Amino acid sequence: MSDETGTPDTSAGSAGPAAQGDGAAQGGGPRPEPLRFFGTSWVDHDNGYAARRAAVAVGSLAAAAVSCLVLRFAYEGIRIADTGSFVTVLVVAMFAICSALAFRNTWEGFGKRHDPQRQAGLRGLLAIGFVGSLLAYFFRSLTEAPGEKLHREEYEKAREAHERRTTRRTGSPSKKKRRR
Repeated sequence: MSDETGTPDTSAGSAGPAAQGDGAAQGGGPRPEPLRFFGTSWVDHDNGYAARRAAVAVGSLAAAAVSCLVLRFAYEGIRIADTGSFVTVLVVAMFAICSALAFRNTWEGFGKRHDPQRQAGLRGLLAIGFVGSLLAYFFRSLTEAPGEKLHREEYEKAREAHERRTTRRTGSPSKKKRRR
């Protein structure tokens, strides 16, 4: 959870007042981890969740389109520099491959937590393939908040564990029959 990524402890396993409004125990309980652009509105799909999802979809698609325009200018610069067809093909292939890998990595990140050390090693590749990450964000935001499924699973597990820990036993243990 949050300890793995190094973010502040606002994960599904931490207790606090934010969880009291969504059915958690009054004495504390799991608190949903906020998502970028959505906060905790993903839990009950309230507070403008649908509008936020639409804005994220439009924003990520617009950013991808502007990024492709910038890459087009870079391509024109390489062509004007007359570096040769090998360099041009190499640069285009690099951006295409890195974008595909970034898309896949980002898409998988919506369903499971990545190893932070592996992510640090992929930082350069993901930076080059930023268009793929933007497109993954766009496509995921068409169906749900990006990362909602993962966070919902973690939150539900934390709520179930909290319920198991806090449920009271029925009867008095002192009146229980003793085994001989």
